Amino acid sequence: MALNQKIKNLDELVLILQKLKNEGKKIIHCHGVFDLMHPGHVRHFHAAKALGDILVVTVTPDKYVNKGPDRPVFTEELRAETIAALECVNYVAINLWPKAAETIIKLKPDIYVKGSDYAEADKDETRGIFLEREAVESIGGRIHFTDEITFSSSSLINEYFEVYPEPAKNFLKNFRKQYNADEVIAKLKNLKNLKVLAIGETILDEYAFVAAMISKPAKGNHIAARFLSEETHAGGILACANHLANFCGEVDLITTIGNDGKEEFVRSHLKSNINLNLIINDEAPTIIKKRFVDNAFLNKLFELYTINDQPSSKLERKIKNCLNDAIFKIRHYDLVLVLDYGHGLFTPSLRQLICAMPQFLAVNAQTNAANMGFNLITKYPRANYFCLDDRELRMAFADNHGNIRDLIKNLADKLYGGGITVTRGHLGALTYDAKRQEFFEVPVLSQKIVDTTGAGDAFLALTAPCVAQGFPMDLVGFIGSAAGALAVGYLGNRSAVEEAPLYKFITALLK
Repeated sequence: MALNQKIKNLDELVLILQKLKNEGKKIIHCHGVFDLMHPGHVRHFHAAKALGDILVVTVTPDKYVNKGPDRPVFTEELRAETIAALECVNYVAINLWPKAAETIIKLKPDIYVKGSDYAEADKDETRGIFLEREAVESIGGRIHFTDEITFSSSSLINEYFEVYPEPAKNFLKNFRKQYNADEVIAKLKNLKNLKVLAIGETILDEYAFVAAMISKPAKGNHIAARFLSEETHAGGILACANHLANFCGEVDLITTIGNDGKEEFVRSHLKSNINLNLIINDEAPTIIKKRFVDNAFLNKLFELYTINDQPSSKLERKIKNCLNDAIFKIRHYDLVLVLDYGHGLFTPSLRQLICAMPQFLAVNAQTNAANMGFNLITKYPRANYFCLDDRELRMAFADNHGNIRDLIKNLADKLYGGGITVTRGHLGALTYDAKRQEFFEVPVLSQKIVDTTGAGDAFLALTAPCVAQGFPMDLVGFIGSAAGALAVGYLGNRSAVEEAPLYKFITALLK
């Protein structure tokens, strides 16, 4: 059978398989990414075919391959064609969903076949194998695990393909000598025991997708565009709290919004293990940052801020009352995380109160278009962990050309920081252990960038609990860079960094 006759869409395949089943044929189904075909895959397919008459293979679509930002190496079409070239395979289809459960129910195979590495179901971080077993048994079929020679596609890709930039490839080669994926993932899973207090400004990120016109208006020099669609993301401290809640067991959140009807949106966009302490500010609107985006390439054309960043004594009292209500249990927090966007929430008195708290304190004071030069990290007299970018560090010391390591040491001495991370864009991240006076460099771990908005917040949210738990700072930098690599792969704060994709990415990096 020719390749184009083997590759079908799922609806076509349903009709074909139903006819074959009516003829008494036994249908076998395999599913996976199959990014790099190797002898283990070939033996797996042959072993599967031996169980029945017709072998159907479905492949994970490109958009659902969560092995890291630069995967898959080969497109879904190429992966389907490669599998269809095998004589033992009768039909191939590109799946419509992230997992196979829906497809199993749709195709109704007699036997669903997975490799031996899925036989120990508890090792599947995605928990997909449980859903797939349930699906095949619900339609009267059964699951079978082949016992063939196995290879790691990720290991082969890491070794022989230029998936990562050269600095990342060299870094990972050395890093694998110190850490393995199981060890790193186990440490991250232990963060479930942490209780975190997060404080910061709510920001709603609105995206208006437009199609830019070919020419400017006849009577002006401004940009003309056609509106296509829009979406709103839970940004600011909401995004940070959602990142935290995926890895820490309990997150208390103190934040504010205006008296303008945004409360339902905020509550509906937070993880279930976040305890929200929402303060209504009658003197200012909910902060909204609206970005107009060229739909073709996701380039930002213009930003519009709805904001009143005047400090409010009334709001300050409300937040202090909320914090004082929490003071009696403050010793039970493992981490207090402050994310200061410089939009009027954190007054000098409030910063003093926060810095007087006895618990582990992580701080980021962000520089952005609305506060350039006025929201410096040096406003905070102390913290156990600072996470900021290169520009924020240099502005704090009014030094645009000095040695970055000297500036980091100065920050540690001035603010008593035990751990510091400076993110440096395309240069990666630099972490510093003040106690040991050691620096660690981590390069960028991805070449695929959709949007950098929110990546720094993801880095902070993942690294702060790691530092609070005493992770080595080289490991902290690696984990933060992995989280950042995932975060730049989607638009803004459309999605939080989830456990399963991060664990799969770490596994792929360290194989």
